[in-house]
Amino acid sequence: MASQGAVGFVGLDDLSLDMAASLLRSGYAVQAFEIFGPLMDKFSKLGGIRCVSPMEAGKDVAALVILLSHADQINDLIFGQEGALKGLHKDAIIILRSTILPAYVQKLEKRLTEDGEIACLVDIYVSRGMSEVLNGKVMIISSGRSDAIARAQPVLTAMCEKLYIFEGEVGAGSKIKMVNELLEGIHLVASVEAISLGAQAGIHPWILYDIISNAAGNSWVFKNHVPQLLRGNHSKHHFLNTFVQNLGIVLDMAKSIKFPVPLLAVSYQQLISGSKHSPGDDGDATLIKVWERVLGVNITDAANAETYSPEQLVNEITAKSDTVNKIGFIGLGAMGFGMATHLLRSNFSVLGYDVYKPTLSRFANAGGLVGNSPAEVSKDVDVLVIMVTNEAQAESVLYGDFGAVPALPTGASIILSSTVSPGFVTQLERRLQNEHKDLKLVDAPVSGGVQRASMGTLTIMASGTNEALKHTGSVLSALSEKLYVIKGGCGAGSAVKMVNQLLAGVHIASAAEAMAFGARLGLNTRMLFDVIRHSGGTSWMFENRVPHMLDNDYTPYSALDIFVKDLGIVTNDGSSRKVPLHISTVAHQLFLSGSAAGWGRCDDAGVVKVYETLTGVKVEGKVPILNKEVVLKSLPSEWQVDPTDDIRRLNHNNSKILIVLDDDPTGTQTVHDIEVLTEWNVESLVEQFRKRPNCFFILTNSRSMSSEKASALIKDICSNLCTAAKSVENIDFTVVLRGDSTLRGHFPEEADAAASVLGEMDAWIICPFFLQGGRYTIEDIHYVADSDQLVPAGDTEFAKDAAFGYKSSNLREWVEEKTVGRISASNVTSISIQLLRKGGPDAVCEHLCRLQKGSTCIVNAASERDMAVFAAGMIQAELKGKRFLCRTAASFVSARIGIIPIAPILPKDLGINKERNGSLIVVGSYVPKTTKQVEELKLQRGQILKSIEISVDKLAMKSLEEREEEIKRAAEMADLFLRARKDTLIMTSRELITGKTPSESLEINFKVSSALVQIVRQISARPRYILAKGGITSSDLATKALEAKRAKIVGQALAGVPLWQLGPESRHPGVPYIVFPGNVGDSKALADIVKCWARPSRISSTKELLINAEKGGYAVGAFNVYNLEGVEAVVAAAEEEQSPAILQIHPSALKQGGIPLVACCIAAAEQASVPITVHFDHGSSKQELVQVLELGFDSVMVDGSHLPFKENISYTQYISFLAHSKDMLVEAELGRLSGTEDDLTVEDYEARLTDVNQAQEFIDKTGIDALAVCIGNVHGKYPASGPNLRLDLLKDLHALSLKKGVFLVLHGASGLPEELIKGCIEHGVRKFNVNTEVRKAYMESLSSPKKDLVHVMASAIEAMKAVVAEKMHLFGSAGKA
Repeated sequence: MASQGAVGFVGLDDLSLDMAASLLRSGYAVQAFEIFGPLMDKFSKLGGIRCVSPMEAGKDVAALVILLSHADQINDLIFGQEGALKGLHKDAIIILRSTILPAYVQKLEKRLTEDGEIACLVDIYVSRGMSEVLNGKVMIISSGRSDAIARAQPVLTAMCEKLYIFEGEVGAGSKIKMVNELLEGIHLVASVEAISLGAQAGIHPWILYDIISNAAGNSWVFKNHVPQLLRGNHSKHHFLNTFVQNLGIVLDMAKSIKFPVPLLAVSYQQLISGSKHSPGDDGDATLIKVWERVLGVNITDAANAETYSPEQLVNEITAKSDTVNKIGFIGLGAMGFGMATHLLRSNFSVLGYDVYKPTLSRFANAGGLVGNSPAEVSKDVDVLVIMVTNEAQAESVLYGDFGAVPALPTGASIILSSTVSPGFVTQLERRLQNEHKDLKLVDAPVSGGVQRASMGTLTIMASGTNEALKHTGSVLSALSEKLYVIKGGCGAGSAVKMVNQLLAGVHIASAAEAMAFGARLGLNTRMLFDVIRHSGGTSWMFENRVPHMLDNDYTPYSALDIFVKDLGIVTNDGSSRKVPLHISTVAHQLFLSGSAAGWGRCDDAGVVKVYETLTGVKVEGKVPILNKEVVLKSLPSEWQVDPTDDIRRLNHNNSKILIVLDDDPTGTQTVHDIEVLTEWNVESLVEQFRKRPNCFFILTNSRSMSSEKASALIKDICSNLCTAAKSVENIDFTVVLRGDSTLRGHFPEEADAAASVLGEMDAWIICPFFLQGGRYTIEDIHYVADSDQLVPAGDTEFAKDAAFGYKSSNLREWVEEKTVGRISASNVTSISIQLLRKGGPDAVCEHLCRLQKGSTCIVNAASERDMAVFAAGMIQAELKGKRFLCRTAASFVSARIGIIPIAPILPKDLGINKERNGSLIVVGSYVPKTTKQVEELKLQRGQILKSIEISVDKLAMKSLEEREEEIKRAAEMADLFLRARKDTLIMTSRELITGKTPSESLEINFKVSSALVQIVRQISARPRYILAKGGITSSDLATKALEAKRAKIVGQALAGVPLWQLGPESRHPGVPYIVFPGNVGDSKALADIVKCWARPSRISSTKELLINAEKGGYAVGAFNVYNLEGVEAVVAAAEEEQSPAILQIHPSALKQGGIPLVACCIAAAEQASVPITVHFDHGSSKQELVQVLELGFDSVMVDGSHLPFKENISYTQYISFLAHSKDMLVEAELGRLSGTEDDLTVEDYEARLTDVNQAQEFIDKTGIDALAVCIGNVHGKYPASGPNLRLDLLKDLHALSLKKGVFLVLHGASGLPEELIKGCIEHGVRKFNVNTEVRKAYMESLSSPKKDLVHVMASAIEAMKAVVAEKMHLFGSAGKA
């Protein structure tokens, strides 16, 4: 790799070595100074250069990385006698890697820049990523002025796997370090409290660890430090004291900026208590012993007790579980309703009760039985499930008026799934035993949320007697995805849930404290969140709840008051067990404060409002609009190898057909030469499978439907695909749900529907990148390009869609938003651009193969190469047996099948220039971009475009009669315009009319779309092409108006704008169909296409006619015309014979007919259905020719044959230059013909043949395109002896013309016999001038008397047409149009 320059290091550690190695791999030279020998030895082995001083390390480098751990090192390392500054150039960048306080860094920057020592300083904080994605990889947080960052960025990018940039003042890295340490400290103390409380409650610490490390109470600290704690690996001196020191610095900062950090403060006090506890103890005492003394709980003995497998216990109870015939269910709230209805779908008979009567009606409609009291639903049941809010409600439904307990039959079991205290459960079990009815109790608190409740995928922590667990095993199993059986009897399950809630509550509160603290420090909170989720301060709740804080969206997925209750249970239980829970108590107080302020029913993330209200900070972090060029340049270099060939090879080995279910036709934006079906019956799919294509599309148009109809449609298609695949040998397929690149459509409903038929996938792939539409996904944020900016998708007009609106630009959060919390943001994985560009396809494959079954994975991408790298890795994973369901935009499809892009298709590529009718443009899309594009279209093309606006109000809101009248009016006008050869625009009125609900808006859309269908169906004229603007519009027109069952995707009319050719079964077979998405292109895009696809004023130029003649070995006739009859005769003959032709005007005809004659010829050529051009012949006057060049001719003949050779060259050269500037073909004559034409006579003695040698010089100097030759031909009539043409001379001239690239023209073709004409064509003549015979036919037609002038005209036209047609056959041009 070529050298990128040099980078120096002053001070090394293990992270520095990784950074240096990365720089070396990127082509940089690296040199360093370090006093610790072993580190320098390792550095040298990497290929680095040793330096003896900081000054030498800074010599000749572009950037110098200085490691500082203390502020007092600044003078020695930077400003000392052999300090780094002594060797630095002034334009070098200092990259300060430090952990010192921001104030010191800011002072240093000021000193360096004000003294003119250096121009740029950047501050960085370096750590290793702690997340699964960045596990152990180098992560850099940088800050500094924008100019400094811009200069340092290439080096920073080369040093790490993940780079964060905080533009502004230096010191951001130190601030983020403090926020992270705040979280780590709180999480450590919370983890110890949790394990201590669990151990005191009789729960084995390792069982607790195994459950919680996979639950909502997990954090990086809990997962990584608790095992070390339980094993006694942490020493007090080397671990606890470090925490105390770091947190002390954070507390000092909080005090200096007057910011309250109660959770940090109490954690700090706990850590001090631990570090100072029993001063006489050995300084290396294990941390677990310290905490045992602080909290008074013997954790060691609990951890060393015999363990067991909760999962094994589950297998034992479910294998021997009793049959349950009837279930009573009390508490049909959000969670309870989902659980009860899932039991119904699991074929249990369920009798439900809730105090809220409308819920009972809903449950009855779902198929359940309902009772009017707890007692009524408890009669004759085998199992009674209690899912109420708290202990008081549980007490009431069991023992209150009409309570359940007296009504329960002997031997029944109760499953208590409410979150209550372990003590309540223990006491309840004793009370039930005292009933002497053999009533059994299972303590089974649940976790997972409303969506998981309805799907039967909850996590349940169950405890009770073996008999109770076996009796209820089938019910517990039906409700859960993860079922744990906890030893210890009733109350043990609630104890585990209580400990989990302790951690979850503290983690939410600490996330609020950390984010508010970061906001006060002036950090970008969104970037802060992203840094922390890859760092040691992260937790499940941090990743899940902070997005709510950043969006300032407190829609209650889980209400704040729940943690008032749950942490109340925790603190009460801690008191009863004599376990001091300092951190949990403070967290409880924070939630109580939020509830007291009136936020109890808000989302529990609303606890951040306590900090915001007290301090005035705002955690909300709007995703910023970015500079597109800057962002794209900041990304790592693309993967160096284009994987397209590998994709094609892998696809051949894979043998899976890619089937794209397209929710509107615009998904074909990036492919070509692929079929799209608009029907999906089994027979059609079998036929398609037998072709064994790499890919095909099925147009579902599901975006125009309700979610219920869309889901049913997807299920139907997937079922038919499965049936059809079984009918064809060795067929397998992957389904892509192609959706809108701006995130609109039925997600997750369509994905759920597909998975219900195709089976559970290893992962759902979410990939909305679409380059042509300017859609980029970077750092999990989806952006829409607008000019030179990247706008977060959630801030665009697309996010405000009446049917498919959304708030989140972060795709992780978008998934959570769209699934209503069923898939949490923290459970969504992503493939980063860094992984794509540094790891390539193999890294993608490895990542996909590591995903847990049922995962959701986002794909970041900023280029087509990124997309291809992902596609190659995905195919590798499929070859290893992985199955994926993809929800993507159009770019993924072309990448996945290895499509090589082609240039936009032009009308000439499809041969439609001969079509006479106008084109039809139909606009239904309402996005603002479309409205702007229509305005620009009318502005540019308004004078020649016919516009018909139809009233949406009449179509959707008025009477049926008004609707039908509007449709009829539009169809009749459009039909007339099209037949008049006018491009016609049919557009809906631009005022957007929406319904009160998304379903009402879809209904209005349907009425408008169906009206457009009716209008197009009633148009009988065949359009030259059809352009449909908007996804729903284009789909409905194709399938319903044009009756297309399949079409071929030819390519694109413009980047991102698909072009189809309709199938033979459609109303207009072969007509080009342009599918123009509503959200693609700039404001001029629609006008550009209409302009490009407009019927050309002339189908061809004279030069194109002659080029085609040369290729086809025929000649084109140029017929002199003098009036309307002559023009009509030539055009009519050309159209009947399907021949090209040239209308030719002689100077004498121009003198008589003037500009009207020229205009007549031009108009006739423009309206003809075959190629006709207009030529000016024998221009022998310079003044006349200069005027002629402005009249609209396609070509001219410069006739200087009467001049001496040199003057002829000069004259022809002058006109040729002027004519070529107007793209006109130039013909000239060398030699001179005898005879008479239009009263111009050349005597025999004046005639002369063309000289071959002169011809070469003439062509070279004049630059002409066509040469009229004299080989014995004459104007007018040939002598009685007949023509005497020198074909030998013509042969030599033809050889010259081929060499020079000019065409040969023969004047005087009238009267030449057929054999001579064919001989001339064989020897290269491509244009014959015909005049005499046509004139003769005209004159003879006048000799017969006619009744009226129109009959005279008609007779003349027919007479001339016959001569012209004969000549076209003779010249070989007939049938060549």
